[in-house]
Amino acid sequence: MTIEARIRELGNRHRSLDETIQREMTHPAADSLRVRELKQQKLRLKEEITSLEARTN
Repeated sequence: MTIEARIRELGNRHRSLDETIQREMTHPAADSLRVRELKQQKLRLKEEITSLEARTN
């Protein structure tokens, strides 16, 4: 898999996590622990994307 393809894949997962977080937060009894874990996953993906983008420049 090329770096560009990996960046696209990670970007898709990042957007999907963002949508999941938004859905979770609309629930009146949102599970704050789950939301926090999802946000941490999203941050790790963003860091990996940034790292890969730096290698392509």
